[in-house]
Formats: sequence, structure tokens, C-alpha cells
Amino acid sequence: MAAAIKHEIDLAHPEEMAPAVDAILGANPFVALSPRDTLRALGQFMANLAAHPDRFSSRCAELALDLMRIGAGASEIGPEASDHRFADSAFAENPFYRRLMQAYLAWRAAMHDLVGLAVESGGKDWKTPAQERFAVTLLTEALAPTNLLWGNPAALKRVFDTAGASLLSGMRNFVNDLFTNNGMPTQVDKRPFELGRTIAATPGAVVHRGKLCEVIQYRPATAEVYARPVLLIPPQINKYYVMDMAPKRSFTEYAVNRGLQFFTVSWRNPGPKDRDLGLDDYVAACEEAAAVAAEITGSPNVNLAGVCAGGITSALMLGHLAARRDQRINAATLIVTMLDSSAPSLTGMFANEETVRTALEASRAKGVLDATTLQRTFAWLRPNDLVWNYWVNNYLMGKRPAAFDILYWNADSTNLPARLHAGFLEIMLRNPLVEPDAAKILDTPIDLRRFTGDMYVLAGLTDHICAWRACHRAARLFGDHTEFVVSASGHVQSLVCPPGNFKMKYFTNSRLGDDPDRWLEGAAEHKGTWWDHWLEWIEQRSGAKRPAPSKLGGGRYAPIEAAPGSYVRGRP
Repeated sequence: MAAAIKHEIDLAHPEEMAPAVDAILGANPFVALSPRDTLRALGQFMANLAAHPDRFSSRCAELALDLMRIGAGASEIGPEASDHRFADSAFAENPFYRRLMQAYLAWRAAMHDLVGLAVESGGKDWKTPAQERFAVTLLTEALAPTNLLWGNPAALKRVFDTAGASLLSGMRNFVNDLFTNNGMPTQVDKRPFELGRTIAATPGAVVHRGKLCEVIQYRPATAEVYARPVLLIPPQINKYYVMDMAPKRSFTEYAVNRGLQFFTVSWRNPGPKDRDLGLDDYVAACEEAAAVAAEITGSPNVNLAGVCAGGITSALMLGHLAARRDQRINAATLIVTMLDSSAPSLTGMFANEETVRTALEASRAKGVLDATTLQRTFAWLRPNDLVWNYWVNNYLMGKRPAAFDILYWNADSTNLPARLHAGFLEIMLRNPLVEPDAAKILDTPIDLRRFTGDMYVLAGLTDHICAWRACHRAARLFGDHTEFVVSASGHVQSLVCPPGNFKMKYFTNSRLGDDPDRWLEGAAEHKGTWWDHWLEWIEQRSGAKRPAPSKLGGGRYAPIEAAPGSYVRGRP
């Protein structure tokens, strides 16, 4: 059975799943969009067209000429190399399908060119053009001919090859998704995955269980370990094991195998009764987790690593402890964490007073931000990769989606308490962390420059959620004792990038400076994964080596149960 499971998981190679993985928003707890937001953006787009009739007429004339050339068979229009919708040979060899593809691409290009008119309207920030571009993208990708059976020659061939069985399978998949997946195409085959065995499988034990989280200590894998432990703070939405994926793809496994004493927080999935739990409570839980790791290892302080929204919580804790002159954190790592919300990003595109107010009203009414609903709406922010790709695969082709660990994790979502959601939205909308003492946590003003420990800040070059330039600004908030590193990947791929992939690379530059583009121009390119670079950095800040402990837990904290624990499984 184990061999069969391993085979199924190996069917989905990381490079094959890259577009979908790079598109998922993962641990993003902020603003969901509504149909009203999209309709409003389309209205803005139409208003801009009306305000620029000359440009509109000129682009329509260009489109008409393109269509004439297409009809005459004289057009060279073709899809981008990254657009796999038209990979079937019929789009190159069949005159009808070639013209259909070219007509669609010409119209799509014209629509996106017209979005550029928004820039000429003046007096608007980056969000308005971004909203209009999104609305037009939603429209153009929905109308792609490949989303229909007659317009998709690969799907028609499969109907013929299977004597119609693919249509029956597709209908069965559609009905199943309608009733079990909120009407959205399923993105991953979940059958091969089992928590604690094929995913989140690094050996360890829960050594503390509180109201908000469990603390997991991992079993040493080396004869000697570093004295100072590492505590990982994962995002509060989605489960902690984004850093403990399948074996050999797990950051946690990687760290433990290299002699680090490693602990992680596993957040409990909150319900409506937890509506009043906010940032203060979550920061206090992180403080308690740090105290647990310190007591068990006998270290006076710990090294901290925060991921995405967990990185925001970690930064708030650093500011809070620094204001109290509490030195329990020796050094800290922030991974794809956006502390400056002023930079353009997909996350903040619809963040304004009205959408924030609507989002808060919804979460307060329910008591939680419903992660399933948020995940569904955010899928439409990347429609080709996260909706139509699976629409074609599941329904037109009648296939099952691939088994892939990251997509399994992405579907394993959690809620946010209404008060915590409000706290994150306040940070996104008001951007208080860039100004000293503009934010307060546990009644202490937050000035990130007060934290004097060393910092390691990791960004993703193609990250559409936490823009790397915004992460550069986050690095600057902590002063000159910061190592800034950029992985040449997107948001989630920057997290899960184990050694062995020859395509991986990252950039370093010891001169942080004020200009992110100048930083990148002067950066050195390195082949491989930032995991290796981080390991060298953290080893220098982890103290001396000593014999590994023979058992887990210590002091007041004894093992409660084996990892991955109860909270990750949704148990109270």
C-alpha cells in the first residue's frame, strides 16, 4: 500500500504543477472580493473607454485588421510560451481551430491594451488600474474557446478515444464538485495523502497544548544538536505543515537532519465562539511557545522563523518584546512576509475602506472569516491556473486532478476569528508597521527598529502576494543587521524549494540600501535553494553543539501525543 501511495504522489512533479502552485494565494488572510467589486471594476473600465474615444476607436480598427488577416490565413498571431491552453496540434494544423485561436488571442490582446487607458485617467493610485485589469482578465479568460467542448480539440479527441466515457466521467466529477466542493473544480486528488505518514511526517511530539495552539518538538536526527532552538510560527490560515510537506520536500525535515532543535506552532482551527480572539491573543500564544522551547532545551532564548501571516505575527511579537526589553528572541527569520502594504500586490488590490468594512461585517456576523469561501473567491484571482485549468481537466477531459502535496495543503484551510481578521485588515489598510509606535500590541507601542537581534528576510522574485519590493521595505524596517535574500520563485514555491532542483536560484547582496531595484542589480546569483544559505546563517546564531537529547520534552513539558498532533486534524 505504501508503495502505491508513493507512486501516486510522484506522478505530479513539482515543475509540472508550477503554474498552479505559483498561483495559489496560500496563507492570505485579508480581503475577499465580491461580484460587486468585479462589476464596479468593469464599470470603471467602460467609463475610461468612454473618456478616450479616439484611443478606443483606434484599437478597435487595429483589431478589425487583425481579424481580416486571420480570416485570410495571413496572421502570425500565436500564444505565449507559457500559455498551454492551445498546445494541441489542431491549433497549429487545423485551419478552423487555428483561426479560432488567433481570433480569440487578438481580441484578448485588444481588451488588455484598452485597460491601459486607466493609467491616463489621472489622480488614481495603482489599485484602480489593477482592479480594471483583473475584471477584464476574468472576462477574457472565461470566454476562451478551450473552456467549451467544441472549442477544445483535445477534449473532443478524448471523447472519441474513450467512446464517450470521458463525458460520463466529466459529468460525475462536475456533480461531485457541485455538492462537495462548493461548485468549484477540485484542484487536487487527496486520496494519497495521510497526515503523519505521507505528509507532515517528520517525527516529533506535541509538548504543549494551549487554547490557540499546540507546540510540536521534533525528534533529533543527528548525534549532536545546536544548543539554541528554532521556533517556527506558521500562518494562521491553512495548516502549519506548509513547511513540513512530503518527505524530502520538508523544510522541517531538512532543518532537523542538519542538527537544529526545531519546534513549530500548530494553530487550532477556531470557530464562532472564538470571535473575540485577536492579534494580542495570538502574539501572547507565540510568546508562550517561545518560552516552551526555551525551557525544554535549557536555552535562555530562541531563534524565530515566521511565515507569511505568521511572519506578521512574529514581527509584532518582536516589536512587543523589544518595547519591554525582553530578549527571549535571539535572531529572527521572516519568510515571504509583507509588512508594508503600500506596494502594489494582488493581496491589497481590493483593500479599501468599503471592501474592508464589508469583509469585517461578514466575519463579525459569522464569528470567523470562512476560509473555504475566501479560498473559492481567491481562486478567481488566477482564473486560468486555478479555475479553468481544472474545469478542462475534470469536466471536459473527464480526468482526476493530480496528487500534489502543496495543492493538498492549500485545500486544507482554516478559519480566522473575526477579531484577528480585523487586526490583519487594520494593518493592511492603515499600514502602521512602517511608522514607529503607530501600532500597539498588548498595550505596548510597536517600533520594529527596537529589535536588535539579527534578521533574515526572504522574498520571492515572482511573488504576486507579498511583492519582493515590499519585503525589501520590511527588511529595512529592522535596521542594518538584516540579511535580505530573494528566491527566484513565487510565493509558495519560495517556501517549498528543497535541494536537488537544478532550476532553483536565489540572490544575495550585503548592501541593503533604500532602492530594491538597485539592490537586485547589484545582487549575486546563486544556483540552488535558499535553504542552504539560511542554514549557514542560522548555524552561526544557534550556539555550540551538544549531545542530542535522548527523549522529547523536558521541565514542565512532557510529550502529549505524537506529531502532527490533534489541532492539525481539526480535533479540539
